Amino acid sequence: MTPFLTAYLARIGWNLTPDVSLETLRALHLQHNGAIPFENLDVVLPREIELSDEALFQKLVVARRGGYCFEQNGLFERALKEVGFTVRSLLGRVIISNPPQMPPRTHRVLLVTLEGEQWIADVGFGGQTLTAPIRLLAEVEQATPHGLYRLQRAGEDWVLQFRHHQRWQSMYQFEIGPQYQADFVMGNFHSAHWPASHFRHHLLMCRHLPDGEKLTLTNFHFTHWNKGQVEEDKVLADVPALYETLQTRFGLGVSDPQYGFSVQQLEEVMSRFDLHGEHA
Repeated sequence: MTPFLTAYLARIGWNLTPDVSLETLRALHLQHNGAIPFENLDVVLPREIELSDEALFQKLVVARRGGYCFEQNGLFERALKEVGFTVRSLLGRVIISNPPQMPPRTHRVLLVTLEGEQWIADVGFGGQTLTAPIRLLAEVEQATPHGLYRLQRAGEDWVLQFRHHQRWQSMYQFEIGPQYQADFVMGNFHSAHWPASHFRHHLLMCRHLPDGEKLTLTNFHFTHWNKGQVEEDKVLADVPALYETLQTRFGLGVSDPQYGFSVQQLEEVMSRFDLHGEHA
């Protein structure tokens, strides 16, 4: 294996030799979800988010940080390619909030071709992200460790939905045509710099555990979910408590010279939010 792949597999806690199989794809997907948290700290710090292979490796693997879709799925795509999978990135339009107009393409998602079938993989959609690949088939309910999903057609595009309170909620709409690095750079810049981007106004984190449990954080509001039920729900008392939670519950690295951050830096960032998660 390459040095990158060896380090990546150690980061996600995978001790077996990967092969090009659906079993391996599913295992790597779930292990990645459980080890590398979804987070947008660099947007609120603020720091520029780079999408080069080396930058993603240094931040998410070496520094043990997390990231959002452009980083998470960028790293996962590279790992799958080095295992030997046929995979490429797509772009989607996030519609989970039912926007009045179609938004820009700001979500990176992966298309994997395996034994003549196409699969959607996505480790970067926060609290509702897939924790297993699903087949690119319309109107078929597909189970993952953290819930039910399905795909629908929207003309030439596809829409991913998840089952929520006995109804289907659309997450994002995507096309399967070719995309280029410049497209991801543009979507990443928009997500991090557009004034109305929700990434700029909230600290967001999520970690999906392999047993079906899930940890979420919105500013100071921490929730531990157990198969859809709330197991723990609390507002963290202060920034030191938040700093500790990032490390102990989400496994976030904070000490790297380039990608780490101090409790004082976090204090400065979080002074813009109150304890209930509202922007000051």
